[in-house]
Amino acid sequence: MIPVISTIPVVQLASGDRLSLQVYQFQGAIPGKKAYLQSNLHGAEISGNAVIHQLIEFLMSLDSSQLSGEIWLVPVCNPVGVSQRSHHFSPGRYNLYDGVNWNRIFWDFEKQGEDILGFAKSHIHLDADTVKVNYRKAIALSFAKELAKINAPSCRPYSELYRYQLQSLCLDADYVLDLHSSTNQSLDYLYCFNSRQESAKAFLLDRAILMNEYDGDAFDEAFLKPWLALEKMLAELGSALKFDVEAWTLELGSGMEMNPESVANGLRGIKNYLASKGLLKIDGFPLPETAAHQVIFTPKNSALKYYAPAGGMIQNRVQVGSYVKKGDRLYQILSFNKNGEFPSLVDVCAESDVFIFDVSTNQSVNQGEYVLSVMAD
Repeated sequence: MIPVISTIPVVQLASGDRLSLQVYQFQGAIPGKKAYLQSNLHGAEISGNAVIHQLIEFLMSLDSSQLSGEIWLVPVCNPVGVSQRSHHFSPGRYNLYDGVNWNRIFWDFEKQGEDILGFAKSHIHLDADTVKVNYRKAIALSFAKELAKINAPSCRPYSELYRYQLQSLCLDADYVLDLHSSTNQSLDYLYCFNSRQESAKAFLLDRAILMNEYDGDAFDEAFLKPWLALEKMLAELGSALKFDVEAWTLELGSGMEMNPESVANGLRGIKNYLASKGLLKIDGFPLPETAAHQVIFTPKNSALKYYAPAGGMIQNRVQVGSYVKKGDRLYQILSFNKNGEFPSLVDVCAESDVFIFDVSTNQSVNQGEYVLSVMAD
């Protein structure tokens, strides 16, 4: 298959140059569902770009009869964030203009004050396909109002211009995959929404954070939250309708690097997921181990960050992927006091039994700075 390649300008710089998105659209011979994948929303999180590159090469090796539906791919989806630099480092997590996290800017249909309950009541006796089509239309009509604000003489901030372009690519998708990695050093895992746990098996990752709390401003949340709200309201009205609409964030390794193992894990999981959803018809997929794969789900509010209780240098820190018992040492701070005393060692111990899944890259910390993240074990 040869994709349709589209280039979409997103911002004009003061120099007159323009930054753009590039979209690769693969269309199957048989109409069907739409999968949308993007990578590099945060500037330092680049491993997903290698996954999408390899997925493009893989899809080009297939015949169109092996794809039912369509797959849209958007690598380096944040051209501003990925270009940010501070000395040798690529931060790109926050918009330097207003300080806002690039993944906390997105438009959420549920927050627009739309009458989702009224929609549910008017569709309570209709079939799932009809409800899905009509709800998509309602979301699209609400989203279209954003363009009028953008085109007004007062215009809108860049973050709103950018989110409009990005979200317009996926509002009609069935499956949205946002490929991230840690800004620091991390394992491979994913974010999963409630009632979608069974589908999570297909990614063949061992760990997931279960989204039992969220505000809707992240990319995956903004896409799926309205559908979860509709399902909840239909359930309260006595309907058990569920929609085959899903959104995922895959965390693939560490920041500022494309770890080959994380890239391979991401590519295998995505191919397996797309095959399990019936989009890809390829030999050996879905993989036979999918049904029996065990994922450890940790509720989001049970994932805890540890911050430095003193300034200094981190040493003797446990490795990412370690299990630590309550009361055992997680790391030590070598603190250089300015009070006429010798340097001191500060031991920081686990508050409970935990699994270490993310650690800071910088081992020099000011008091209150991030050191590591744990999942309750």
